[in-house]
Amino acid sequence: MQSIHNAIHLTELNPEDLAALYGYPVELEAPYVRANFVSSIDGAATSGNVTEGLGTPADKAVFMMLRELAEVILVGAGTVRQENYAGARTDPRRRKNFHELGYGGHAEGTPPRIAVVSAGASLTPGSRLFTDTEVPPLILTTTSAPEDRKQQLADAGADVVEAGDAAVTPRSMLRELGARGLLRVLCEGGPHLFGELLHADLVDELCLTTAPLLVGGTARRISLSAQEFRSPMSRQHVLLDDDGTLLTRWTRG
Repeated sequence: MQSIHNAIHLTELNPEDLAALYGYPVELEAPYVRANFVSSIDGAATSGNVTEGLGTPADKAVFMMLRELAEVILVGAGTVRQENYAGARTDPRRRKNFHELGYGGHAEGTPPRIAVVSAGASLTPGSRLFTDTEVPPLILTTTSAPEDRKQQLADAGADVVEAGDAAVTPRSMLRELGARGLLRVLCEGGPHLFGELLHADLVDELCLTTAPLLVGGTARRISLSAQEFRSPMSRQHVLLDDDGTLLTRWTRG
């Protein structure tokens, strides 16, 4: 197991090296859930109420690489609104190359879909999620959500899926992704969605950036859940950057 003393410096890695470190398992029969978050040294998941406030060049590089490798980006509706989400922008050539190497990506080079969990279909049809994207978003909602909202999202180009009666559970959302062949899952938050997935024991790995900042305030942690749980994890690698950014990858213990 790697120690902090022999951590890899990010500047030593080319894109193929980085993809190899973060490649998904080759043979998958069910969704494999990877979560990616950034945190300050004192545990804040946001600064100025957005994650971008904690971003560093190293975090951005790994953030983009994880998107290059994923088939679908899973995110909660609150995070979509707060972060003003648009469709993913990836490099078609890299996506094809990473697919050929067995790391992830896509055979045709198309970007990963954005899958949004919203029990009430509470999204704005005119937002960037619908107007600034190369592939239509997937909205995971419920049968009890207002029909007019669901129709508006469908009219805006979304694939609207009823994944539950009154709630979208972690298992139902992954079942719907798996049914569509979307097995390489990248969860980008928010804390409630991540906490639900963790509590259901459905998170396979966490990629965590620690930004070299102390921010104080009342910012939330990267995961929130109704009950406490303990999920042992094993560290797979540590990356460092000159500015002090620490990037770690953890898998199920």
